[in-house]
Amino acid sequence: MQLIIVESPHKAKTIEKFLKGDYKVDASKGHIRDLPVNYMSVSIANNFEPHYVIAPEKKQDIKRLETSAKKADKIYLATDPDREGEAISWHLAEVLGLDENSLNRIEFNEISEKAVKKALENPRKIDKNLVDAQQARRVLDRIVGYSISPAASCRLNDNLSAGRVQSVALKMVVDREREILAFKPQEYWNLKADVQPENKSNFKVLLVEKAGKKYKPSSADEAAMVEEELNRARFYVKSIKRAVMKTHAPAPFITSTLQQDGSIKLNLTAPQVMQVAQRLYEGVETPRGNVALITYMRTDSVRVSLEAQRSALDYIKENYGADYVPSKPNVYRSKKDAQDAHEAIRPIDINRTPESVKDILDKNQYKLYKLIYDRFIASQMAEAKYDSVAVEVGANDYVFKTSGKTLLFKGYTVVYDDTKKEEDEDSRNALLPALTEGETLKLNKLFKEQKFTKPPTRYTEATLIKHMEDKGIGRPSTYATIMAKLSDKKREYVKKDKKYLVPNPVSYDLIDFLVKYFPDIMDISFTAKMEDDLDDIGEGGKDWHKLIADFYKPFEEQLRNSKITEVLCEKCGAPMIINSGKYGNYYACSNHPNCQNIKAVNEKVAIPTDKICTKCGGVMVEREGKFGKFLACSNFPRCTNTVSLAETVGVCPTCGKPTRKMVSKKGTLYYSCSDFPTCKFMSWDVPTGEKCPECGSYLISVDGKVKCSSKKCKYEKNAKG
Repeated sequence: MQLIIVESPHKAKTIEKFLKGDYKVDASKGHIRDLPVNYMSVSIANNFEPHYVIAPEKKQDIKRLETSAKKADKIYLATDPDREGEAISWHLAEVLGLDENSLNRIEFNEISEKAVKKALENPRKIDKNLVDAQQARRVLDRIVGYSISPAASCRLNDNLSAGRVQSVALKMVVDREREILAFKPQEYWNLKADVQPENKSNFKVLLVEKAGKKYKPSSADEAAMVEEELNRARFYVKSIKRAVMKTHAPAPFITSTLQQDGSIKLNLTAPQVMQVAQRLYEGVETPRGNVALITYMRTDSVRVSLEAQRSALDYIKENYGADYVPSKPNVYRSKKDAQDAHEAIRPIDINRTPESVKDILDKNQYKLYKLIYDRFIASQMAEAKYDSVAVEVGANDYVFKTSGKTLLFKGYTVVYDDTKKEEDEDSRNALLPALTEGETLKLNKLFKEQKFTKPPTRYTEATLIKHMEDKGIGRPSTYATIMAKLSDKKREYVKKDKKYLVPNPVSYDLIDFLVKYFPDIMDISFTAKMEDDLDDIGEGGKDWHKLIADFYKPFEEQLRNSKITEVLCEKCGAPMIINSGKYGNYYACSNHPNCQNIKAVNEKVAIPTDKICTKCGGVMVEREGKFGKFLACSNFPRCTNTVSLAETVGVCPTCGKPTRKMVSKKGTLYYSCSDFPTCKFMSWDVPTGEKCPECGSYLISVDGKVKCSSKKCKYEKNAKG
């Protein structure tokens, strides 16, 4: 038996359809080990080595894979064809004890029978350079995020998170909003003239120049003066330019352009686009089994295979006619820094049209597949052609303009129309009469309209992704994650006004803090350079440990400076640093260990009481935390004794002691035994302390009635009886 391991069960089902006989396809269900969530898990002292752990929920998956691996004569690792997929294969090899020099890694850009079988014929070793590239990115992001986030949270007294790329993206949003707030609109006036040649139809032109320079009147008085002058002027046709204009088809989708068009045309968020695309790539259920519809969706390459191109050209000729086939096949160039590891996003089978699979796809799957399909077909079609004319009308020193455009040949726009609406429809795409240069025009009427310059437009997800891509920040696999973090409901750095991203107040403080103390990380060019350096590791020849070490030395100094405050120690006069502890933020003397002075960041939250600490004899002070008021020893952190002051409601059915009203991290009310942690009883409803006479479960008080806590038991009585 030969075992093929992929990440997704959907992907496994799709591949199983092609392979018969001596093959078994199983799924790791994503990463089988990773860096833990609750601590950094990167050893700074040990050359920045990461410490991976296996999550408890993954142990059953590993056990299942180990059992299958022992029975297999050959094991193939068929995770996704990118850095992260390579890293997952490496983790699988490590955990399953596979030979790292074995030819057991296969990859394919599409889940089709031909592609999978070809991959099985050409296995290779796991590419350690790609693994190192992914590890370096993961380690760097972990160091930055797990170092800066606590520092920002301490200084701003809020639960914040920051990241190497996400914070730069947030800065773009904040900077744009500040530009908008600082913007002062400038008045200007549009002047349009309704003119008419003799015995011909009239048309409108827009004032654009004066004495050879761009010109718009800047006030009502100036506009009136120009109007008076124009009423006495001779209008004539100054120039006519006619041309056949061609527009080339857009390239097939890459990750960023798919997310942009998914947002603009389908009103989907970037994470939603990628979630739907993942399913189209891995396979959807059909009466004949799982079928994959598109090629891999994380790519920055616009390259298309010759076979796919030929299929598209044959389809275009058959369905649209030979005129729609370009004289030379369309070839697109990827960006200079593109990985070009695999193709653009396209349909696997050009004959599987969107309409033919509409009944087996949900609404979003159908709309996204149609978008991908149409864009790919259009990318291989002939240019659209327009008969265009641009007319300049002279009047003294002033020049008016208008233009017209008539579609001669639809070309690719018959499938995918990406033309944008013109701003001024009165002066563009006008129906113009036959004109000759020098011809006199009659002025029928002048129109004046007051206007004001507009501030920069807020980012949408689509435009932010495009700006990040243009600046070289982030990579195809990260855009959707960044958008999700910015809109995360837990912290909500940005909110949406229709499609536009608007920063919340906390974002301004966070960005100001990061720019002040971590200027390199917040610098766009520095971040883009770091992205390139991380990519270079995948090409080989660069040690990722050195890259991290070179970054960490100045970063460590910036981190230290970010914690130093202007508060002076009243015992020795040294500056105090801000730290985060079990009970919140506190100041500690930077002269430690010579001076061990500490104090609360906000003295008002520490109220002295007449109670004495039972552990060390110190004075207990009243504080307030996420779970309500509590008493804490004033000798903290040397003594960590605390006593809850939460309101007691109900009786613990386990030990008979009062239960306390508590609030969870998510703001949900619950009741916990006051003898915690000795007694770990908790309930979402008020416990009465009694047991159900019918099933033995504990009773709860709900809406004036006593009920059994077991959902299977129907016992109930009035609270008073």
